[in-house]
Amino acid sequence: MLKYLPVWILLLLPLAVSAQQARITGKVLNPEHQSLELATIAVKGTSLATQTNRSGVFELRVPAQKKLVLLAKYLGYLELEQTVLLQPNETLNLNLVLQPNSHALGTLDVRGKNGDDTREQVSMTKLDPRDIKTLPSAYGDFNKVLVTLPGVTSNNELSSTYSVRGGNYDENLVYVNNIEIYRPFLITAAQQEGLSFVNPDLVENINFSSGGWQPKYGDKLSSVLNIQYKQPKKFAGSVSGGLTGGTVHLESASKNKKVSYLVGARHKNGQYLLQGLQVDGKYNPVFTDAQAYVSIDLSKDSLRRGRTTIGILGSYARNDFTVEPESQVTTFGTRQAPLRLSVGFEGQELMDYATYQAGLNLSHRFSDDYVSEVIISAVHSWEREFRDVEAYYRLCDVSTTGNNIGECQQELGFGTQYDNARNTLLARIGTAEIRNSWRMSQRSNLQFGAKVSSENISDELAEYGFSDSADFVSQNYFLRSGLDLNTLRYSGYVQHTFELDSLKTITYGLRATYWDYNQELNISPRVQYSFITRHNPDLSFKAALGVYYQPPFYRELRNFAGELNPDIKAQRAVHAIVGSDYLFQSWGRDFKLTAEAYYKWMTNVIPYDIDNVRLRYYARNNAKAYAAGFDVRVNGEFIPGAESWLSLGLMTTKENVLGDSLSIYNAQGEVTERQEQGYLRRPTDQLVNVGVFFQDHLPDNPTIRMYLNLVYGSGLPFGPPRRPEYRNAFDGKAYKRVDIGFSKLIVLESELVERKAVSLESLWIGLEVLNLIDAKNRVSYTYVSDVNGLTYAIPNFLTGRRLNLRFVAKF
Repeated sequence: MLKYLPVWILLLLPLAVSAQQARITGKVLNPEHQSLELATIAVKGTSLATQTNRSGVFELRVPAQKKLVLLAKYLGYLELEQTVLLQPNETLNLNLVLQPNSHALGTLDVRGKNGDDTREQVSMTKLDPRDIKTLPSAYGDFNKVLVTLPGVTSNNELSSTYSVRGGNYDENLVYVNNIEIYRPFLITAAQQEGLSFVNPDLVENINFSSGGWQPKYGDKLSSVLNIQYKQPKKFAGSVSGGLTGGTVHLESASKNKKVSYLVGARHKNGQYLLQGLQVDGKYNPVFTDAQAYVSIDLSKDSLRRGRTTIGILGSYARNDFTVEPESQVTTFGTRQAPLRLSVGFEGQELMDYATYQAGLNLSHRFSDDYVSEVIISAVHSWEREFRDVEAYYRLCDVSTTGNNIGECQQELGFGTQYDNARNTLLARIGTAEIRNSWRMSQRSNLQFGAKVSSENISDELAEYGFSDSADFVSQNYFLRSGLDLNTLRYSGYVQHTFELDSLKTITYGLRATYWDYNQELNISPRVQYSFITRHNPDLSFKAALGVYYQPPFYRELRNFAGELNPDIKAQRAVHAIVGSDYLFQSWGRDFKLTAEAYYKWMTNVIPYDIDNVRLRYYARNNAKAYAAGFDVRVNGEFIPGAESWLSLGLMTTKENVLGDSLSIYNAQGEVTERQEQGYLRRPTDQLVNVGVFFQDHLPDNPTIRMYLNLVYGSGLPFGPPRRPEYRNAFDGKAYKRVDIGFSKLIVLESELVERKAVSLESLWIGLEVLNLIDAKNRVSYTYVSDVNGLTYAIPNFLTGRRLNLRFVAKF
């Protein structure tokens, strides 16, 4: 029966078991198949007992060859007894389902006991941190697990950015222990990026919302990622490494459990992967970060432990990207008429940024029903972008017949292109926030809070570029400016969650924001409603309707000329979502099917273009847009003891930009009228998105596993720059990627572990094949004109197939 046990229990099973003992493991669940935390499992008439963890899982060692009565207890539920008789070395796995005690509960809804309210919240997904560490990906980045969720896309394996339901990268909120996280400003290409802020080794809980979230979360248009870091109870750690970098982390707690700490460091070197890009050169991409989280219980009374706590988060990230490009050869076009672009380079490109972030979270429980938090955080980011690159290019058609097949036969165009940049940016952001939660009754919970933030940004822009083609020199762009932005933002929220009965829940509230830069006040009403059907407790429905504002940040304020628009207003979106969850069993295991339909109507939209991962805003509220789609996801243990899921998203998003009219000419070349283009595809318009994460193991040996990560996204629109008549007019190629990994877990014997204070607990060794199908995915296009004035879009490809070796050592 070992193959049916969860993997993490297998890691804890010692290989040498006493001949007179057996083991009982399993889960404690409520009738809705939700885990119950801190449920008591005991052997009746003895002192043997344990409690379930956050996932409702328990483990208990019991005497063998003896008839025992197992007793499961949880406040508000009827006790459950089960008789067991185990043989020596036998392990029994149980799912204990407790029934509510209606007399004890009164009007209390026990669904909230374990803190898992994803069935009550629209578009909310809870993820297991253990799945992230084994997900095969280019850098083992945390954000790559999000791309396998419905409605979430990323067409670039080198980037940690992601798009949600038609939004862009800047429309996503990220919190770590209620502290908001910021991303760098000047990144233009994915190979320049570091890892995402979240360190998987430190994560305890993951909640992700793709729309319709509650008022307590901040002011963006697309998504919320809410991360909770661990509070360890004992000493542990890990070391991992591979061909693209490595990590190390330590965690521990004091003897009285009042102080705990987490420390993690990561190092990423993308040189191995970037050698597979079409531009040959000397790459030196190095990213390093370190994070620490300390939790202190300030309560003096041991009987009221946890009444006053303080959490301190600190991080440092440094990214140095240097490249000296040498040459590039790209063949494109059709089989019948292939073309080739050959480029020689001189110069180099440097991207350097350092980010410091610190946060403090002070929490005090005034009573069992009232909790208040004070959160203070600060960010200091210094970035610079230096570029001095000259490219000599030659465009020709390629012979498909004769003895010179594959060679250039006619030169179509040649020239040079020069790009120079000396850009620096300094950003300093400080915030202070208070959050309150008051449980007014067993059915009613009130949350409210306020926040103020100060933003100080200094930006020095100096860049230009020109091209020399067919003896004609033209300036492509010129930008020189010095910008300073000092502003204050204020926000607040209030929300009320009311449980109408044990099956129905409604959450409603308001959120308000004010920005002194444009003196704009916005008020956002939001409401969520969910209910579980009486005839079938496994089936639930939910709906949400709300207004969401995104006050512009620095990037949205700055136009192509490097100027700030002081009259710009917040973008606004109305989210309307309906969905359903269905819990079912198949092959004797639990599964969950989630389906949602959504519509987002957006006004005061600020149009933008995407080049690689660079967002270039028009800095004007001159568009309106919409996004509509359908998401479905099924997850569960397709293979016993291994969580997997399949996601499908269908979406369309378009915008109508005011003032983008085109001139209509007559035969004499005269303008006869101007015609509005109407609704056009947005840069993130992707009709189909499929994500798969699948795990498998050998039937008789679950320590040997396979992990599959599959992503498919239909083509994104594109068009040549500075040509509004062709903006997003062409269909790009689909993004296809399959990463697969194979691993072996070696669990060391318990006698060896007990012999030393610090010793190796397990060793995980993995072999990954990245981009298994060797797909030629396109990230952007370079535009070159020939001698006849025709413009060609030359694709820039991402990485090809690569092998990666990884190991994870836990102690």
